[in-house]
Amino acid sequence: MYAISKEKVRNHMKKAGITTQNELADKLNVTKNQLSMILSSNYNPIKSNALKLCEALDIGIEDITTEQLSLDLELDESTTKSDKYIDVRGVKPTDDYKVLELFAGAGGLALGLEEAGFNTIGLVELDKYASETLRINRPNWNVVTEDIVNVTEKGIETYFDIKPGELDLLSGGYPCQAFSYAGKKAGLKDARGTLFYHYAKFLDYLKPKMFLAENVKGLVNHDNGKTLKYMLQVFSDVGYSVDWKVLKALDYDVAQKRERIVIVGIRKDLVGQYDNLDYLFPRPYGYELTLRDILQDVPSSNGAVYPESKKQVLEQVPPGGYWRDLPTDLAKAYMGKSFYSSGGRTGMARRLAWDEPSLTLTCSPAQKQTERCHPDETRPFTVREYARIQSFPDDWEFAGSTNNSYKQIGNAVPVNMAKAIGLSVIHYLNQIG
Repeated sequence: MYAISKEKVRNHMKKAGITTQNELADKLNVTKNQLSMILSSNYNPIKSNALKLCEALDIGIEDITTEQLSLDLELDESTTKSDKYIDVRGVKPTDDYKVLELFAGAGGLALGLEEAGFNTIGLVELDKYASETLRINRPNWNVVTEDIVNVTEKGIETYFDIKPGELDLLSGGYPCQAFSYAGKKAGLKDARGTLFYHYAKFLDYLKPKMFLAENVKGLVNHDNGKTLKYMLQVFSDVGYSVDWKVLKALDYDVAQKRERIVIVGIRKDLVGQYDNLDYLFPRPYGYELTLRDILQDVPSSNGAVYPESKKQVLEQVPPGGYWRDLPTDLAKAYMGKSFYSSGGRTGMARRLAWDEPSLTLTCSPAQKQTERCHPDETRPFTVREYARIQSFPDDWEFAGSTNNSYKQIGNAVPVNMAKAIGLSVIHYLNQIG
């Protein structure tokens, strides 16, 4: 469900030179009461004349809406209770905490957890290039390049020398897939056929003190919220008390408007033993980085290039602009039928600006729907610039082709965000000894 964000509307009113709601109502040709209704939290902007509001401000619907959680589900209170945070920047581990990671990708989450203080004892990643990236950068890590289906079928103990109950943290970002909902209880058996099932099997076998799962923000409303609900139910069934939040990378030293759902679980026997302790999510740092802050002295590297036809179009877009900043005839030619569609499509012909963070990086820097053009030069970001935006260190190498490097980086968890989450987990582990 979406609702109009009044704060976003006010910001865009200023940009459009509109100073009062009366003036905005006049521009919309509605009464002030009708405008108040449009701005109401109960108003559905997607099926309404709120699109007129976008036209009046020359923006897209996504520029003034905010996503609201509306699952209509009987979620356990523990899954939504956490409204407290902890400043993690001074947290240090008091023990040698061990983590095993599934669906490791190019190592954004693993590296962030390492920087937080975890000792990585193993990783599972099917993609051969991402696995090679992990081996190149951390030769001491036990990287298993194998389909996780095979790992669980052959036996986890075949690959990792760790007994149930010894692990401190199981981590990973399994793909978001719907369930069959075949069983009345919606237990682990209903997850069969999904990669989440194998994450849950690892969890059920290893019984770590805690687990950390991250995913795309869309998991919150995937299949009308049913997917998240059943995942949480499975976690509870295998013995974990669970909490989750959608966190913004921008809050944790990452110059990117990227959001991820973070699910953290604590083994229920520990919750019962330390019932006065709550897991606390990392408190936002209180500042936001921009591209100017992080793209200084970036090492040279390969990068994608625009076709000459696209380059000629983007050369006419100013920093911070997009297709609406083009001359009308050129915009119509570039956009095609999309020129007449409702909504802003603000990712098309988009050039970023130095004094703003990046939009969420995708697996390709030059897709028409999600342009990420360099602020000054008419080109996509290079591989190393991409990596900087994801807060990878400059010495973190990526195996494979340039396109494959983009894919690995675009799929990764921002390293600094992962570190902040890892420190919040360590804060809890420190307290329970």
